[in-house]
Amino acid sequence: MKFVVIRKKIFWLGVITVLCMIMLSINVCGGASASVFFGTNPRLVPIYSVDTQEKKVAISFDTAWGADKTLKILEILKEYDCNATFFMVGFWVEKYPEMVKAIDEQGIEIGTHSNTHPDFVGLSESQMELELKTSIDSIQKITGKEIKLFRAPYGSYNNTMLNLTQKMGLKTIQWDVDTLDWKGLSGVEICERVMSRVKPGSIILNHNNSDHVLDALPLMLERLKNAGYKVVSVGELIYDSDYYIDNLGIQRKN
Repeated sequence: MKFVVIRKKIFWLGVITVLCMIMLSINVCGGASASVFFGTNPRLVPIYSVDTQEKKVAISFDTAWGADKTLKILEILKEYDCNATFFMVGFWVEKYPEMVKAIDEQGIEIGTHSNTHPDFVGLSESQMELELKTSIDSIQKITGKEIKLFRAPYGSYNNTMLNLTQKMGLKTIQWDVDTLDWKGLSGVEICERVMSRVKPGSIILNHNNSDHVLDALPLMLERLKNAGYKVVSVGELIYDSDYYIDNLGIQRKN
């Protein structure tokens, strides 16, 4: 009889442990990143996509090398009446200030992509902060607008980085649809890849100077519009407050 009682205690302890782990996998409302429980350490997670019933998606461009295709990207976005977000590296901003101005004047959203494009996981917190502040200052000198969004180079992140960006008032943005345009895929291949993966609330990753971005973008926008999607900036897609992020990086409204 004593053995049965002990086994029951072990069973309920196990149930309580599992419930605690589930609770810890849900982050505090309105935080910039989710807490996912692994052993004794919570792992923070940025925003990969948004839970929404509206058929809208965000298109983003990581902007680090080259600018010869950027004005044409703006023309295509304007032609299809679409918004987007450019995540700019500081050295690109310094080299192409006239492009930054053109992007801003079209009403396109700008976020930071760091100052020198390092892997943040290999940096100290003070180095991370310098990267962010320097890049933000470079952009703001041209646009005069607050920077609210950050995308980590290589999509690489850790708790130190996410705690810092939250403290700085930045939302860290990943993606759930990767065009892989940097691999030299054709415009048609990029478009098909996007359409096979996109869903309401998706964030699509492009690069402003990839080989076939100018072939892919009009095809992509045409197909998205025909499928009933509205193409917006990241800032228009995500929730600004009263939200949580689940352990898959999906931002959800409370």
